[in-house]
Amino acid sequence: MNQRLALKQEIKELGIKIGLLIIVFSVLFGFCFGFIANPDDSMSPAFCEGDLVLYYRLDRTYVSNDTVVMKYKDRTIVRRVVAVEGDTVDINEDGQLMVNGFVQQESHVFTKTYPYKEGIEFPVTLKKDEVFLMADNRDNAQDGRIFGPVKRSDIKGSVMLICRRRNL
Repeated sequence: MNQRLALKQEIKELGIKIGLLIIVFSVLFGFCFGFIANPDDSMSPAFCEGDLVLYYRLDRTYVSNDTVVMKYKDRTIVRRVVAVEGDTVDINEDGQLMVNGFVQQESHVFTKTYPYKEGIEFPVTLKKDEVFLMADNRDNAQDGRIFGPVKRSDIKGSVMLICRRRNL
């Protein structure tokens, strides 16, 4: 009889522990972290379509070269910060990104950078709390060349971890 009570007590304690773990993970992933599947190849080769991306929601201090997650129209996308408030972004006739008059050496970009005809006018100077985002795969990517500077408040968070789901 004592063994049955002890077993019931252990099962009850296990249920409480599992419930607490579920609550802790819900809070963490509801407020601190986010998890998405990368929707396209616009950040390749660093991020491929379908890669799982873990991002941190609480940090709002972005610097150049940070990778962030943001909502654009009805999609959640991953883009790289190329300039922050006070910087002037331009694209020269040779297809090079320029920030504050200096050509950027981007080791993760393998194509030239050209403005879109339907996009914004360059040069653009970023205001307070704005960042400029671009994709690594600059051909046909929807990035700051189309939607312009982004408010820090429109960014969901900074990327912490990538989990490859293909090409392993």
